[in-house]
Amino acid sequence: MSTVWVVLEERAGRIAPLSWEALAAGRQLSKLTGLSLNAVLIGAETATLAGELSNQSLQRVVRIEHPLLTPYTSDGFALALEQFFRSADPRYVVFPHTYQVRDYAPALAARMSQMLLGDVVEICPAASEGDSPTFVRQLLQGRLSGHYRHTGDGPCFLSVQAGAFRAPESQAGACATADTFPPILEAAQIRTRPGQPFRASAQTVDLASAERIVSIGRGIHDAANIPLVQELASVLDAELAASRPICDSGWLPPDRQVGSSGQSVAPKLYVALGISGAIQHQVGMKASRCIVAVNKDPEAPIFEIADYGIVGDLFEVVPALTEAVKSIKM
Repeated sequence: MSTVWVVLEERAGRIAPLSWEALAAGRQLSKLTGLSLNAVLIGAETATLAGELSNQSLQRVVRIEHPLLTPYTSDGFALALEQFFRSADPRYVVFPHTYQVRDYAPALAARMSQMLLGDVVEICPAASEGDSPTFVRQLLQGRLSGHYRHTGDGPCFLSVQAGAFRAPESQAGACATADTFPPILEAAQIRTRPGQPFRASAQTVDLASAERIVSIGRGIHDAANIPLVQELASVLDAELAASRPICDSGWLPPDRQVGSSGQSVAPKLYVALGISGAIQHQVGMKASRCIVAVNKDPEAPIFEIADYGIVGDLFEVVPALTEAVKSIKM
């Protein structure tokens, strides 16, 4: 029976944050197609990870386990997942768009005579009955959107961009008991040798994991004005971020940039100060749960996606917001 499968990735003994966003995309795809939603865990020992899925109301959870799957190698993961998916008859396979997935998933898709549709930011309903859903990718740094449909009998492999889908809350109903799938692997089949996992520099800020973000744009006018916004970020326990012009000017480091050429984020609260909302910036933050925008221009594109908008001078609004937050926290 055709199904939707989400391949979840492990980081430091836990399900990686971006995997939860892939699960959200898989759930949306399941609702659009009427297909059951299932999850795959892969590694040498995945019992602890399976326990994290107890409140996600999945029809099936499968643990693909073998000693040769730790440490990670692209050969091991591609071979093991190929064996499983040839027996599971998936219609859609969803991955988080991580460095690890980019390493092995194209090879897995090729082994199954398919292609990987990477960095999906949106899933739209089928245009007509019998068609597949439409998958949207950003092109030319967000200036254009490409729309794709899967045709043919084989499985559709896709990965989802960080921040494009909100991680799911707990779902009603218990999750199915996890089954174990033991792939047949031999050491001679593992041609690659594992190196150190990719790590960003120690100074890099992980905005993707921040629950609250205060972000600034051209409206800040000068680097000397940043402390005004930093105070608001501090009282909100938020990370400070920026649009590309601010980072290009050297006012904030590149690891603080949000957008198509920076980080993609989906915090609970995103405060956009003096940001017009060009598509390149929206690509990186539109999945935020609550967007508050402050801009002097009532026609600024940021107001089209904002949950709350304030048309005004940020140099008047920000101090007032800061004092309001301080009074609430007292």
